[in-house]
Amino acid sequence: MFRLPCLGLLVIIATSGLFSQEVQAQTALPLAELQRQELEQSTKELQQQLDQHPLRTTPAWKDTAIFAKGLAWALKYDREFSVADRELLEQGTQRGKQRLAALTDQTPTWTSRRGKIALGYESRVDGSIQPYGVIVPKSYDPAKPIRLDVVLHGSSRPVGISELRFIARFDEGDAQQGSPTDEPYLELHPLGRVENCYRWSGETDVFEAIEDVCHRYNIDRERIVLRGMSMGASGTWHLGLKHPDRFVALGPYCGYVDTHKFSETPIPNFVKVGPLPAHQELGLHMLDSIDYAANAAVIPAIACMGEKDVFFQAHVLMDEAMQREGLKLINLISPGTGHVIDPVTQGEQLRRIAEIAAPGRRSPNRLRFVTWTLKYHRCHWLEVEGLQRHYARAELVARWQDNQLVIEEPLNITRFAILKSKLPMIPRSLKVGDSEIRFPSPTEFTRDRLVIERQQSGWDIAAETDQPRPTAKRPGLQGPIDDAFTTPFLCVRGTGRPWNDRAQVYAEASLRRFAEEWHHYFRGELPIKDDVSVTKDDIETKNLILFGDPGSNRLIARVLKHLPLEWSRESLRLGGAAVSSAEHLPALIAPNPLTGNGGRYVVLNSGHTFREADLAKFNYLLYPHWGDWAVLKLDPAPATAGTTPLEDQVLRAGFYDENWADIQQP
Repeated sequence: MFRLPCLGLLVIIATSGLFSQEVQAQTALPLAELQRQELEQSTKELQQQLDQHPLRTTPAWKDTAIFAKGLAWALKYDREFSVADRELLEQGTQRGKQRLAALTDQTPTWTSRRGKIALGYESRVDGSIQPYGVIVPKSYDPAKPIRLDVVLHGSSRPVGISELRFIARFDEGDAQQGSPTDEPYLELHPLGRVENCYRWSGETDVFEAIEDVCHRYNIDRERIVLRGMSMGASGTWHLGLKHPDRFVALGPYCGYVDTHKFSETPIPNFVKVGPLPAHQELGLHMLDSIDYAANAAVIPAIACMGEKDVFFQAHVLMDEAMQREGLKLINLISPGTGHVIDPVTQGEQLRRIAEIAAPGRRSPNRLRFVTWTLKYHRCHWLEVEGLQRHYARAELVARWQDNQLVIEEPLNITRFAILKSKLPMIPRSLKVGDSEIRFPSPTEFTRDRLVIERQQSGWDIAAETDQPRPTAKRPGLQGPIDDAFTTPFLCVRGTGRPWNDRAQVYAEASLRRFAEEWHHYFRGELPIKDDVSVTKDDIETKNLILFGDPGSNRLIARVLKHLPLEWSRESLRLGGAAVSSAEHLPALIAPNPLTGNGGRYVVLNSGHTFREADLAKFNYLLYPHWGDWAVLKLDPAPATAGTTPLEDQVLRAGFYDENWADIQQP
């Protein structure tokens, strides 16, 4: 481990939430009624003008809409405000009006500004406006590609004013003023939907923000660095090791890497995660970064940690995991410091990252890629397409031997692809395990993806086809239920007569609960339609989240015979013995049989499988609670319309096998 001399100046990064206590400079008090009414009215008028604006689809419109959105959330969820937060409300109102005027005049000066800038984009997941910040160096030249550093923020308690606080960090006004920094890179700071450790739609937010920045600025995609502190470091481990070909280097500073050990940190109010049900333990392999330590051989990581950091053990665990993989963690230790950034230690980290990033990403001659799920399936020129078993370790090791591409016997893999255009060279032949395969010429095989699959006689090239396997789990269509909310989705409520009134009351209340939780914690309006209003385009382009039963929801009736369960008016069979439909309701995820190639999900009766009790506490609790399916026991006295349903009573839950058919046994 590299050690630096102790220096006194420290910069505190996380000021609230999981990793430190929020310090209030002034007492928070309710707004005067007249002041609240004026703010609500001005916010409403700003949003109405934006909704009717002819430039609604432009980036500048979205940059303006972040202020209206931030004001709306602050006024909806917060009743008391400190003096500083009241100033943010006033500032947000004025800045929204200023940008609206510039938008109308078509003079968005901030688009060519240098320094800190608050921007926004429209998420494909739910159509919401999400803010992000950039720091554009003084010397940025649009004609020259520039390195991009994606910097993930630390933990902060999710409150209504979260967006406005975040925006204020990057909003210096739209006119050029002062002297911007002049680093040799542009910084992107995603919000990540506030507080989820960059999981689920928070993960999507990071990559959507990267794409938006790449469309606005001349970014060198071969030199994208991912770094962050605290929760941002945890997000760096999480995203970097699972997407090892997306970044040129990682820079985690004090971040946790697992669930169980981290939850045992001796901090007041921490929730210890003890032994979990078997399906939940399996689901942790999707999230715990420590399980992906082997991928650090592909993506270099320069880590940092304070010598007295209460979370010091996290990087010790990662170092031990890397050693088991034959690797060594570079972990710069800042003597005498706690859970803070030491500028000198970080300076050394950035110096080393700069050396790694300078030549950019290169297509490696040797690859070793580990995954536990098809959600994370790609590494440069290799893609895993099929597993023997999800949430068990899968591994591909490939190397060049003379002019032959040699791939060791794949572990827990049934099918994978070689991307010919990304290979460092075209081999003469291919060896997979003990199977010798002649590498086809371009005239023999025209597609870029050469798919190799396990056959009875060994490994061989799969038949050339445009159609994916219709019944198997595959990348982007592998579950669990929570994965449906990381790509575009639509919730569908039934309008027909239900089979069971008790189940319908639960389904309606569950949808209301999901809408409330999504709005509060994932910062968007939940997309909802009645079943009679769903279009063909909705079916083809969105994951359908269906609430009700085959009587109340016509789309459930259409897909029922294709789903991996048995469900009639009288009984329900899913994951065990049949139970009464009058007293139980299924929740599940599966490929949508109504799409042309099954490329979208269908979900029954579930939003995220973690609840507000988890969302309001700690981000490490946001793991899959139900897996691919669950059988819910209905309360004999169900919630009535307009109320939140009682606590879910899960009779059983788990995962489907690799063909979305049988139940996967732990």
